[in-house]
Amino acid sequence: MNMAKTEPIVNVNSISRISAGTVIKGEVFSPNDIRIDGTFEGRIQSKGRVVVGESAVIKGDIVCENIDLWGKVEGNLFVKDTLALKEGCVITGNLHIRRLAVELGATFNGNCKTITEAEFNKLSGMEVPPQQPKPASQQVRAN
Repeated sequence: MNMAKTEPIVNVNSISRISAGTVIKGEVFSPNDIRIDGTFEGRIQSKGRVVVGESAVIKGDIVCENIDLWGKVEGNLFVKDTLALKEGCVITGNLHIRRLAVELGATFNGNCKTITEAEFNKLSGMEVPPQQPKPASQQVRAN
């Protein structure tokens, strides 16, 4: 029995793409993967992987599951799992990540903090507050 780890099959039609030469300002939310090769100014939020291509320039925060970074980012990153800084990338901003992989030739200017999944949920604004019972002094008693 082969126990080799296999990559999940990704439907290319479910990947949002901002092509080279495209300029977008605003906020993007996607439940799927996003690939950016153009210029983006604003906030990017993905429940999947974000790929920042070599020609990409991003000014704003990125919140995602995983990110592969080849281009330029000026903003804060909130990564639930793994941030991969690839050779030639330049990032200016703070990293809030679970795991970090850095290639030689990657440039990073800012602070880096390793966070838990709960901290990611709180920092990224994706937290669903748990229902907490009322203190005994505030509970209504039936007689």
